[in-house]
Amino acid sequence: MPRPPSTMRRQILDAALRLFAEHGFRGTSLHDIAVEAHCSKASLLYHFTGKDSILTELLTPPAESLSAMKEELARLTGDQAVESAVKVYVALAMRFHLEVKIIFAELPDMLEHPVLAVIPHAVDGLADALAGRSDEPGARVRAQMVIGGVAVAVASGVDAEPDAMRSELIRGALGTLGHPTS
Repeated sequence: MPRPPSTMRRQILDAALRLFAEHGFRGTSLHDIAVEAHCSKASLLYHFTGKDSILTELLTPPAESLSAMKEELARLTGDQAVESAVKVYVALAMRFHLEVKIIFAELPDMLEHPVLAVIPHAVDGLADALAGRSDEPGARVRAQMVIGGVAVAVASGVDAEPDAMRSELIRGALGTLGHPTS
């Protein structure tokens, strides 16, 4: 019995996400994705026009989430901005850890992808919130350390339970930013 189109589409996306995270976007072929998704290449091409359209669909949710995060954090200031920024950023990074891994693996090429055009602006807003809206250079440096550190940690594949990982990321980020941890 044939699978419904939405199920096949999801299987293709899930297979591509795993393969892109493991072998990189350039290191994964449409054939590889079709084999992993247990479908023919023709079936894959029925659902997607090519590898780039698969990547676009995979990267759209994290890009949209970054934009929403920026809007959510824009109204906060001081310690409230810092603590919310850490928690929201850690949650997004963990939720999209494979996508983060894909982006970091081929960062220069990935940042040219149209769907990721929101990243620099969203990261600027995140850095501003993490710095507590301060222009002090030390606060700005620590904010960038948190952005990079959280992204690398979630993309590294550390073997930790999600709740423990989230807790350690939040504790480490708040500590890096000079905020007391609970």
